Amino acid sequence: MASWIPYALLSALFAALTTIFTKIGIRGVDSDLATAIRTVVILLLTWGIALARGATAGLPALTQRTWVFLVLSGLATGASWLCYFRALKLGPVTKVAPVDKLSVALSLLLAAAFLGETISVRGALGAGLILAGTLVLVWS
Repeated sequence: MASWIPYALLSALFAALTTIFTKIGIRGVDSDLATAIRTVVILLLTWGIALARGATAGLPALTQRTWVFLVLSGLATGASWLCYFRALKLGPVTKVAPVDKLSVALSLLLAAAFLGETISVRGALGAGLILAGTLVLVWS
């Protein structure tokens, strides 16, 4: 098994738990406030881990290009979370979560367009199945 697979599976598990915890936690709360609270928790957790592991020693070596793309990534993550929390506030998990997971198919397309990665026939089929599955789940 490739070394990244356990982490990817744990990521999926934690993302699923995030959805359920969020849906329960945003009852009676503004979704933007809920996102802000979640972001503070993530900020404290990740900086705590980085400090504990000594990862912050690499800060001086970061290039301007790295900073630009990490900041862009942070902005995209923030926009994603704000939209996701609002969607969960307004809609059911059974409809919102599948649409959110269209990000998998979109990532394949964007990786091909911007990173020059190739999409295999199996990859394209998988992306198509994700799209089809999303349509089935949302419009059922």
